[in-house]
Amino acid sequence: MAKRGENIYKRKDGRWEGRYIKKRTPERQIIYGYVYGKRYADVKEKLTILKAKQLTTTYEFQRYEGTYEQWLGHWMSGTVRNNVKETTYSNYFRMLNRHILPELGMHRLYKLDEECIQQFVNGLINHGLSAGSIRLVTNLVKQSLNEAVRKHYLPSNPCAFVQLPKLEYRAVRALSIKEQRALEALAFLDSECSPILLALYSGMRIGEISGLKWQDIDFEQNIIYVNRTISRIVDETSVLNKTKLIAGTPKTQDSSRKIPLAKNLKAYLLEKKEHAVCDYVIHSRKNLAEPRVINYRFKKVIKDTSIEHIHFHTLRHTFATRCLEQGVDIASLSKILGHRSIKLTLDTYADSLMEQRQEAMGTVDALLTYG
Repeated sequence: MAKRGENIYKRKDGRWEGRYIKKRTPERQIIYGYVYGKRYADVKEKLTILKAKQLTTTYEFQRYEGTYEQWLGHWMSGTVRNNVKETTYSNYFRMLNRHILPELGMHRLYKLDEECIQQFVNGLINHGLSAGSIRLVTNLVKQSLNEAVRKHYLPSNPCAFVQLPKLEYRAVRALSIKEQRALEALAFLDSECSPILLALYSGMRIGEISGLKWQDIDFEQNIIYVNRTISRIVDETSVLNKTKLIAGTPKTQDSSRKIPLAKNLKAYLLEKKEHAVCDYVIHSRKNLAEPRVINYRFKKVIKDTSIEHIHFHTLRHTFATRCLEQGVDIASLSKILGHRSIKLTLDTYADSLMEQRQEAMGTVDALLTYG
């Protein structure tokens, strides 16, 4: 069969044959269609008309008759569970039950459209959910519907053009030098190793501090290895306990990191290690102290002080702010904090960098001669 181009062939019987993609199977395999003519030009014209018609028609899809809640159950138990960490799955599970299922769960999957999703988003706004949280919830909906599109249960994703609220970056709360000194004085009263001092001088997250073992600290090379994080997640397998503790890998690949151990913190930790009664640096009854225990102790320490309304995570922000004040470059700080990008560090601590910016402007301004 001689080929002339455009998937048009000269047959042995003298006719011309044109081939085009008629449709695809659910497994995405191509099914071809064919047209015939006595002349090449006739076949080419037929193919042009067929291709034009295909552009103006929506592709075929198999309608999923179940509710969105049923689809989410299928999606979560299959695709999601096999591809995300337990902590991520638990967060998804919480968002589904708190925000998504009560509003969208009863709808038929194939009836979800842009107007329905926009009303859902507007409802989240009216309930006072932050822009960041709304984006997280909507992204979960979008992911689940992307899978429905991939399975050919929907012709397109109704989340594609939904209007979301603009993100508002809030300035992080960091302790002043005076507040930090007062808190350190209270922390030093702890006969055991204080998680407060660890956070203030390493920038570790509360879950990372909870999972830190003495073996993770290399006192010879002066390095703290962040190898695990402790989290409390939803326990779907138990009818008695609503949650369970897990020791997982840190938040992201960048969060599994090495933190330089400075001299004063090293001396403090070595002193506490001499009297250690547990493998974990911070312990409770000779076992690990989970994040909520550490947080409970923290709230107890700061009770009746002028800084009682802060979160434990404020200590991490304070560490980062002190680093910037002392001239630590942003790339190094980003690595120490375990951020996935320098941009995240810049966005988070933009206000803390104002002093450095003013100094930079002063340096340039010194070049100007006036009068």
